[in-house]
Amino acid sequence: MQTQNPFLDEFSKLTNAALGIAQAAGEEAKTAFRAQTDKLAAELDLVRRDEFDALKAELHALRDEVESLKAKKAPRAKS
Repeated sequence: MQTQNPFLDEFSKLTNAALGIAQAAGEEAKTAFRAQTDKLAAELDLVRRDEFDALKAELHALRDEVESLKAKKAPRAKS
């Protein structure tokens, strides 16, 4: 937006530049925070949610298999 006043034009440009810098700094801070939390999670040997869900599904499948094997074995033990 241009006005007749050069002072207001420069002030507008300066304000837009400051907002751009602030937004970039916010994104950089978010990236740095995410990197630090990932590093902390690795140091604490924490498990990610997707890994936890995969292990949980595998455990459920193994429990079903064990129950199935127990059911097959039970009639044989009676004879």
